[in-house]
Amino acid sequence: MGSTHTFQQDPRNADIQININGELFHRDKAVVSVFDSGFILGDGIWEGLREHNGVIPFLDKHMKRLWEGAKALDLDMGLSKEALKQRLYDTLAANGMQDHVHIRLMVSRGVKATPYQDPAVTIGGPTIVIIPEYKNPDPTLNDRGVNLYTVYVRRGYADVQDPRINSHSKLNCIFGCIQAAKAGADEALMLDPHGHVATCNSTHFFIIRDGEVWTSSGDYCLDGITRRNVIDLCKANGIPVYEKNFSVMQAYGADEAFVTGTFAGLTPVFDIDGRTIGNGKRGAMVDRLQALYQDMIAAECAR
Repeated sequence: MGSTHTFQQDPRNADIQININGELFHRDKAVVSVFDSGFILGDGIWEGLREHNGVIPFLDKHMKRLWEGAKALDLDMGLSKEALKQRLYDTLAANGMQDHVHIRLMVSRGVKATPYQDPAVTIGGPTIVIIPEYKNPDPTLNDRGVNLYTVYVRRGYADVQDPRINSHSKLNCIFGCIQAAKAGADEALMLDPHGHVATCNSTHFFIIRDGEVWTSSGDYCLDGITRRNVIDLCKANGIPVYEKNFSVMQAYGADEAFVTGTFAGLTPVFDIDGRTIGNGKRGAMVDRLQALYQDMIAAECAR
């Protein structure tokens, strides 16, 4: 197996500095309290970011999503977007990092006086952790693709747990990941409550049928930054693109399929539930979208 988050090991990661609430710690010394809301309850939000040529692309979009999640959770970030951006770049500078870096930005509600869910027992401000690592996606993935397995775990209704919030509480995705792994697949394909394709456990899913790019309605998944960028690229380049309901059967019959994410960008899918997608090789549309996405990143970094 080799999920879309499979990466090349880099010895430099043994000595990274991790930022916790504005202070830097060697990775061996970077810890949070056992009373932290994130540890006790998964009470928090996060973002996955990349650094390219000294720049974090689409950072404003990530900050907007992070702040929307914080507002939904009634979580006071305790600093401005600009201050958090500066903290991110200061952390990268402290590590001497410029390129091929993946950043996990995590925000919990903070330390609690006692292990209990009520936010009222939280002491002080949020816990903000920035973990930058040298990470390059496995280069073989683009040629061997990934295989998906449709799992029983559904992406649920917003009144149960809104799937649009990028929260620390990811058990449904973890259950899906485990089921897919037990079936020998790289990642889980997850359906919505109505049986339509929703998303994958850690990436977003697209198919191509007769020159059209389809992805889910978005009602039961996070509006991923890369997902939205691909949709915008299609619109800007005359490629028909639709956010719509479709079934697993329609995915089986697709000409091409791929998944998207901040870490690996666009990764082709060659197999779903043992069905070969298209001819089982990376297709022309995936090639085109990958090139357009790389151009988009280059333009964003230059800007």
